[in-house]
Amino acid sequence: MQTFYTIQSGDTLGAIANRFGIATKALIAANNITSPDTIFIGQQLSIPPGINRYRVKIGDTLYNIALQFRIPTSVIIQANNLKAPYTIFPNQLLVIPPGLPFYMVQPGDTLYQIGLRYNVMTAGRVNTDVIRSTNNLSSTVIYPGMRLMIPYAPLGEDGMIAYTAGQVEGFDIWLYDLANGNTHKLTNGLGESSSVPYWSPNREKIAFVGRNNIIYIINISTGSVAQIDQLAEGLGAYLDWSADSQTLAYAKQNQIMLYNINTHRAQIINQSEATDVQWFPTGNQLLFQATDENGFSQLYRVQATGTGLTQITANTGGRYNNVRLSPNGRYILYTTPGVSISIIHIIDLVTGNIFEVEGGPLAKNYFPTWSNDSSSIAFSATVLEELGYFSFIRIANYQGVNEQTIAISNCFSTPVDWSPNGAKIAYLSGCTTESFASELWVTDIRSQVTRKLVTQPNIMAIKWAPISPKETLATYRNNQFRVQFQYPSHWEQITPERYEGTNGFFQLAAISSPASIDIVCQNEANHMLMPYGSDPHINPTLIQNQEACFIYPSSDQPPEMNNQAALIIRYPNPITIGEDTYQSFILWADRKHINVIGSTVRFL
Repeated sequence: MQTFYTIQSGDTLGAIANRFGIATKALIAANNITSPDTIFIGQQLSIPPGINRYRVKIGDTLYNIALQFRIPTSVIIQANNLKAPYTIFPNQLLVIPPGLPFYMVQPGDTLYQIGLRYNVMTAGRVNTDVIRSTNNLSSTVIYPGMRLMIPYAPLGEDGMIAYTAGQVEGFDIWLYDLANGNTHKLTNGLGESSSVPYWSPNREKIAFVGRNNIIYIINISTGSVAQIDQLAEGLGAYLDWSADSQTLAYAKQNQIMLYNINTHRAQIINQSEATDVQWFPTGNQLLFQATDENGFSQLYRVQATGTGLTQITANTGGRYNNVRLSPNGRYILYTTPGVSISIIHIIDLVTGNIFEVEGGPLAKNYFPTWSNDSSSIAFSATVLEELGYFSFIRIANYQGVNEQTIAISNCFSTPVDWSPNGAKIAYLSGCTTESFASELWVTDIRSQVTRKLVTQPNIMAIKWAPISPKETLATYRNNQFRVQFQYPSHWEQITPERYEGTNGFFQLAAISSPASIDIVCQNEANHMLMPYGSDPHINPTLIQNQEACFIYPSSDQPPEMNNQAALIIRYPNPITIGEDTYQSFILWADRKHINVIGSTVRFL
């Protein structure tokens, strides 16, 4: 439920936000405040999750602590289960709720207005039903002075989040449905506290390492669970699906295993001490970590056939942790050296540059993960040791800059995961000194509106499901441009180089410029006619091991461009059309489809 603070004389939004360790922007968004200068005494504000602990100092009393936070003393007493005579002690850690767990109805209020004001929205509409059911209201009639608990409403969006939760006697994989807020247990005591659910790209299956280090695969539609292999040690074992959702890659006892879930046969690549095995998006290469002849951990790439082993790094320090390849295959992130100090680094495989992410103030940065478009990372950064630990949920770009905090968790660290469209981030909170996380939250990156989705003991891992495949794809092949790719099969041919449908389009051409790919991309993005708007975003990438870039339009793109984005790829070898030579291939498509189509491009 949401918690409410009542504005008092002398309050400002900035002072209230600072008192509870939250961003002023998040406070404004939580209450849909259109003019920050028009708040008034007695106004009730919903307070997003923030810093809710205080360490007692010599001379403190409950009264002066309550006065400092400008909340009723009874709120602190109740939150900490204090008994009369309510004695507190120096160095005692108190929970300080930001206000009352209910909203006091004001004259003129309606359920609709309250829901709109405090973001009780499902699928873009005010969800008065969830307010009524939470408060056992038989109708929509409310009256001044009534105390209403204000819930967080289901998002009402297509999508699911898989998570691991349980008790000492057993952990399981669960599903949360974003459309209706329902939860569903997929397994029965098969998991471990370390189990992480890994979605297949087609969203039909989940793989995880469970009890006795057995690798299980869950069929989402049938609910069946199959065992495919057993590891010597499963703690922290990483599993990675191939792009076609057919083959699972993982490391086992000095071997890289490529297990086909349809044929139930495994291709084996012998590799001593291999870990962190992952597919490059091309589908024919793998990334992994292993020790070199001097005993240092290095990152390598190898063909899926086991040939063409290439060392990527020249490490002379400790082991890499949380190794993750970006979805576009251009960047690798990892943390080092360990738990007490954990710094995020990003390698650019094209330039060889290594970027260090500044991260949180204590250099404890955990669970870094890539956005689906490879433009950003999210991670949790431990802060505020003196208050029993909190974590900032932070994001940065693919070079580790432009960091910002978008939410706060009261856990030492928390897994984070991006929504498929990159608009939201899921994370865990609800930790105490005695327990693991008990809450699953989602925050909107732009608005910083947060919602609690699940309350359940001991939530350990979260993974957002990929976008559900809904379109049947056909293959386009053009021998003149030496390229083929897949596109929605219902689109119709307009010209040999352009296809259109009711929900998008593509068109292709070639570029003759011999300039570097960076310059070619800059020239296209910043064309004098501004086809991508005034501030397009360029995302460098690799396609078929060739330098490439995506160009995404800014919000002021002319409407007649129909959300046009672009993908430019350097040809492996220049092509000749007529008497002209072309160095690069360019594909235009609507923004919704540019990544999907681009990921299937193959040169002939």
